[in-house]
Amino acid sequence: MAFRVLISDSLSKEAVDILEKEKEFKVEVNTKLTPDELKKVIKDYDALLVRSATKVTKDIINAADKLKIIGRAGVGLDNVDVEAASKKGIIVVNTPGGNTISTAEHTFSMILALSRNIPQADLSMKKGEWERKKFMGVELYGKILGVVGLGRIGTEVAKRALSFGMKVLAFDPYLSAEKAKELGIELVDLTHLFKNADYITVHTPLTDDTKHIVSDKAFGLMKKGVRIINCARGGIIDEEALAKAIESGKVAGAAFDVYEEEPPKNSKLLKLDKVVLTPHLGASTEEAQVNVAIEVATTVRDALMNCGVRNAVNVPCVDAEVYKAIAPYLKLAENMGSIQAQIVAGHIKKVNIRYVGDLLKYDLSPFTVSIMKGMLTPILQETVNFVNALVIAKERGINVIESKTAEVQDFASLIIVEVETDKAKSSVFGTLFTKVDPRIVKINEFYVDCVPEGTMLIVFNKDVPGIIGQIGTIFGNNKINVASVSFGRDEKGGKAVSVWNVDSDVPKKVLDELRSAKNINDIKLVKL
Repeated sequence: MAFRVLISDSLSKEAVDILEKEKEFKVEVNTKLTPDELKKVIKDYDALLVRSATKVTKDIINAADKLKIIGRAGVGLDNVDVEAASKKGIIVVNTPGGNTISTAEHTFSMILALSRNIPQADLSMKKGEWERKKFMGVELYGKILGVVGLGRIGTEVAKRALSFGMKVLAFDPYLSAEKAKELGIELVDLTHLFKNADYITVHTPLTDDTKHIVSDKAFGLMKKGVRIINCARGGIIDEEALAKAIESGKVAGAAFDVYEEEPPKNSKLLKLDKVVLTPHLGASTEEAQVNVAIEVATTVRDALMNCGVRNAVNVPCVDAEVYKAIAPYLKLAENMGSIQAQIVAGHIKKVNIRYVGDLLKYDLSPFTVSIMKGMLTPILQETVNFVNALVIAKERGINVIESKTAEVQDFASLIIVEVETDKAKSSVFGTLFTKVDPRIVKINEFYVDCVPEGTMLIVFNKDVPGIIGQIGTIFGNNKINVASVSFGRDEKGGKAVSVWNVDSDVPKKVLDELRSAKNINDIKLVKL
């Protein structure tokens, strides 16, 4: 039986050749399908390969009766409904490393062009002008580069900066100070980076936490003459705030490859002479385009031929029957990792994972991978998956320790995730009720009973009369509906925690109101 493979976006000939040379494969390339046409024909295919143009929506996935795998030639997964694919048991894979070098090189090209006014000087020359004084530049040697997000691309940019004689400061909550030191980089907090860097480049995904991470407040901290670079995701830097900072003279210039709106029709940056702009070219090299196409083709080929799955973003690599049995625990484990990432403060140094009871009859490695994927995803997003999660943790100097005990105490099975950072320690305990219903049963020293899903607010407070009503009133006044609440304490009148599952997002003004309320010690917003 032949596998039918549909390629609905342009891929390199090398990638198509990889699939076509297998006699078990029938490959069809059709890059002109409308969404409705794709929905009609997808039922006949075992695999779908796309870049960014094809939108693999829930409707298309639900119409895919035979589809086993979706391959995205690139990093981002905005055009693939991963949740819908997961529910249908369809594997989704991407190519997280294919454009690392191309984006890093483009970033450094932008830094150089910005420093020496190359685009502006080139335009002037082509007008027949010869204005040497007008385009006086600055050297990189001896300057400080601040890197926000030291993943694969950020690390490659940092290496190039070091070779130019720059000093590199980096902010990354998932990188240990020891690992940064090995790279010759100083790990600092964000405030220190903003205050001291001569150049600031961002290399994080766009999340609720990173959106406008560089804004008016950040520009207020920076030294005069700083230069800003964004080749990561539009929206990480507030373009309105940046334009004001350039016009005021606080920022000497900026270089952008990505924008809050693409194409950036209304951005003020388009009108500023001190800004270097390119049209989202970070991955646009011949090598990168070929690399990601070859990588996704080989990944899909191997998966269909039962030779292993690489770069899976939604399922661990286990036998299908075993997966059915352990799927609820895998989801619990991933959510526990995500909760820890969102509540713990500081740079993660060690993750101690303990398994108790009935779970020991299974291979524990998929659970550990799920935990680390969940822990790394809030900041790394689609660049981390079930295959590379442990590798990335190791690269970042995070020590992952796994242990097990058959001795059963309060629960038949239990997963315990303990995280140690340079500032604090945190523990989360999880189990399943009736073998399918996930529960968080302990946070640090507090016993609770809460469902790890949706939007959760974890409130650390004093155990005093009326505290639950006080928090609930604030929610009510702000029209935030509470689905459930769980409360735990260490002793009467001592420290306590309450976990609130709510039906909507919690705006910053509500968080600020809660933080300023009496008897509230700390608040953590968790989104799963």
